[in-house]
Amino acid sequence: MAVNLRAPDGALLHPVAGVELGIAMAGVRKANRKDLLVMRLAPSANTAAVFTKNRFCAAPVLLAKRHLRRPVRALVVNTGNANAGTGADGLRRALEVCRAAADALQCEAEQVLPFSTGVIMEPLPVARIVTGLPQAVGDLREANWLSAAEAIMTTDTVPKAASVRVTLSSGQATVTGIAKGAGMIRPDMATMLGFLATDAKVGRGDLKRITLRVADASFNAITVDGDTSTNDAFVCVASGQGPAARSKRDLKTLAAAITDVAQQLAQAIVRDGEGATKFVTVRVERGRNEAECRKVAYAIAHSPLVKTAFFAGDPNLGRILAAIGNAGVGGLEASRVDLYLDDVLVARAGGRHPAYREEQGVAAMRKPEFTVRALLNRGRAAATIWTCDLSFDYVKINAEYRS
Repeated sequence: MAVNLRAPDGALLHPVAGVELGIAMAGVRKANRKDLLVMRLAPSANTAAVFTKNRFCAAPVLLAKRHLRRPVRALVVNTGNANAGTGADGLRRALEVCRAAADALQCEAEQVLPFSTGVIMEPLPVARIVTGLPQAVGDLREANWLSAAEAIMTTDTVPKAASVRVTLSSGQATVTGIAKGAGMIRPDMATMLGFLATDAKVGRGDLKRITLRVADASFNAITVDGDTSTNDAFVCVASGQGPAARSKRDLKTLAAAITDVAQQLAQAIVRDGEGATKFVTVRVERGRNEAECRKVAYAIAHSPLVKTAFFAGDPNLGRILAAIGNAGVGGLEASRVDLYLDDVLVARAGGRHPAYREEQGVAAMRKPEFTVRALLNRGRAAATIWTCDLSFDYVKINAEYRS
């Protein structure tokens, strides 16, 4: 099911002026694999980020939140170890990494944002990361995006990267991003790890507003298994080395391009979901507000019974209707709900549509990509999320995760 968004040689990934990336094999958990990424930002860069709302958030998340108060000069990302559930010791270790990176890059520790992903409740191997930093710093290049996408992978089967160029009133701007994630995906702010950069000049306040809106339209609209990670982070950098976003029209144009890249990355996470064989769009329409539409959409997408039916290609409509009814939407009238699989009307007014035939549902659900569309018929709002099926391999991958 996994699909690489870009050519294997990274030819379609545009470098972003003012953002350099360097990679190393630090042996954080396993030898001979890329597992350490350093991103160096130009002094002109502005940075915004959103983080997990999981109350057991990881030490690097806590530290990154603090360091965002200062101008950011670098990001340091390791895989193999999440540095989560590690208490005060985890904070000390994350700060050690920031200090070592700051020494190597000639900035202050408080100007470095740390990020980690991997196994939870194990001490961060600081010595290995510090030893690997010179290799990563020596590798710093603006064209290193594909290698960087590979360096942040855990159970991912493919690197996730996307890039576009967009025309602003003062010239052409570049937007390039990478992400990682395949399991423990039901972001409550963003994805497990996502890093996106543009060379456009954008004020810090505008960048923060754009980042929040983009997260909701992309990473906050996906689910693989309904679990929110302790380490979720989405970072958006505007290096200031390219054209300025001078007007509201420029900001709108740039925000649309950033959203485009973020949605490509978010959907790539779902396509690469652990053990996934189906990519499913869930769209809920004619609700009273977007919040209740999202609530119903997630109820469908999170249901293990629905997701296993997706895997089997079995149009077990009762499972979908039951999930809608269990979404917790007050005053929802089952007798007004219509349900579609792709363009096939399978249920009308809360019951099986008389013209529906089982083979129509089978044909829709056995495709690698299809849409579940529910009409609540009580308003004008709508919401769309993306999800995948739940297969035997999902259980196997997670049962063997630490082995």
